[in-house]
Amino acid sequence: MIRPCRQQSHGPTYLQRLSLVAAVVVATLFVATLVADAPNAEETGSKLSPQLLQEIAQVEAEIDRIEAQTIERVAAPPDNQIQQIELLGKLMLYDKNLSVYRNEACAFCHMPETGFTGPVSELNRTTGAYPGSVRTRFSDRKPQSHAYAPLSPVLHYNPGQGDLVGGNFWDMRATGRRLGNPAAEQALGPPTNPVEMGLPDSACAVYRASQRPYRALFESVWGAQAFVIAWPGDVEEVCDRPGPPNAGEPLPIQLSPLDRGRVGSTFDQMAQSIASYEASAEVTSFTSKFDAVLAKKARFTPQEQQGYDVFRGKGRCNECHRDGGPGEDPLFTDFTASNIGTPANPRLPYYEENRTDALGYTANPQGTSFVDGGVGTFLKQGHLLSQPSAVDQRWLKLAPDNQARMQVPTLRNVDKRPYPTFVKAYGHNGYFTSLKEIVHFYNTRDVLPRCKPHDAGEGTTCWPAPESTDNMNTSKVGHLGLSDAEEDALVAFMQALTDGFMPPGR
Repeated sequence: MIRPCRQQSHGPTYLQRLSLVAAVVVATLFVATLVADAPNAEETGSKLSPQLLQEIAQVEAEIDRIEAQTIERVAAPPDNQIQQIELLGKLMLYDKNLSVYRNEACAFCHMPETGFTGPVSELNRTTGAYPGSVRTRFSDRKPQSHAYAPLSPVLHYNPGQGDLVGGNFWDMRATGRRLGNPAAEQALGPPTNPVEMGLPDSACAVYRASQRPYRALFESVWGAQAFVIAWPGDVEEVCDRPGPPNAGEPLPIQLSPLDRGRVGSTFDQMAQSIASYEASAEVTSFTSKFDAVLAKKARFTPQEQQGYDVFRGKGRCNECHRDGGPGEDPLFTDFTASNIGTPANPRLPYYEENRTDALGYTANPQGTSFVDGGVGTFLKQGHLLSQPSAVDQRWLKLAPDNQARMQVPTLRNVDKRPYPTFVKAYGHNGYFTSLKEIVHFYNTRDVLPRCKPHDAGEGTTCWPAPESTDNMNTSKVGHLGLSDAEEDALVAFMQALTDGFMPPGR
């Protein structure tokens, strides 16, 4: 099961280059104030390099451009309710005001030019994980793509195959069992995750949304009651303070039980709107060369065809990254979980977050001894940083068999990138920084020797030890016997999974 894949890499067009130049101009002006204006300015400046800050500023400028363009559509919204909900979802996905310091939209980790995953090349190359609204706080994992995520089933246990199936997030913790939609429950997580958007209370996301230009559209879709909430006088002050809240006051916005219930319903509707946009043809488009070949509108190159043959045969990729079957869309995942033996990523800043930060928060009390337990840890105790879905205690007995396992990601858009030298990260922790590298890992994990510290051959002639050997997949990964040419062919095939080869459908 060769996990991450890629999309076709094309150089930027003239218009894209022109847009990039404009973004650089905006970013150059913006980057000078990015650090100075942040409430944690001193720490931010010491943590992120000027090069990285400038690239972040370019992404922020593009987010602002997309948001402004989308807000223009509010004046004359579609007359179809489904399209209205999708428009709302896009507006909120690109809204930086829904983060504590009003500087980080959901899209900061999920931009279209990278297949709706991490859009900052330098972060992908170095840290793997992304900083939150509080720029000194980094997540413990790399961002997943949210394209095709809404097609994941509600998390359930299949006793016949002995697997949990479905959900969203690497550890499946957005189960979808409450809202009937894992992608919607996933969208509930980042706003109050202290290392992501950082709000201290979900009520802050609802309050901020009530101040935005899309309020009237939201009310017309979800009802006039959505924002009829008696906000306390200190709501602005509380929502400007990064989470997590004090243990003795888990919901710092003081509301009546009725208003708290209304906040919960409106927050759910915000998340459902985001999931609806993620499911739209703008994001989940099925427009890759692979789709064109299925429709008999294109043909694979000889190398791509060789790669597809390896994918379905000797490489055993198709056993987990399913290319479809009777009644089955070719989503290139089976929505189960597996531990492929990925090494720990020493570049993750999360390992250093065992010290209390300037705001009194310790993200990772375990420090360098942290080992990502994946699905098993979620089943046992939830997730330390965010828990959008309740843990089903009946599944506690499944935890040992799921320790260190991570959800099998889709391979669609796995290599989509804005320009050929753009670096993408792969694996739950971003350890791998090229598609060829992770294919080589699947092929040789158990063949090559273990690396010594700082071994120059790491990733080519040796591999570090796995982060965890619990439930490690040894039947489909590690000794595939592929030649270098077959590895390259697999990469070429996975590049054919990049959306945009065909125009989107109606």
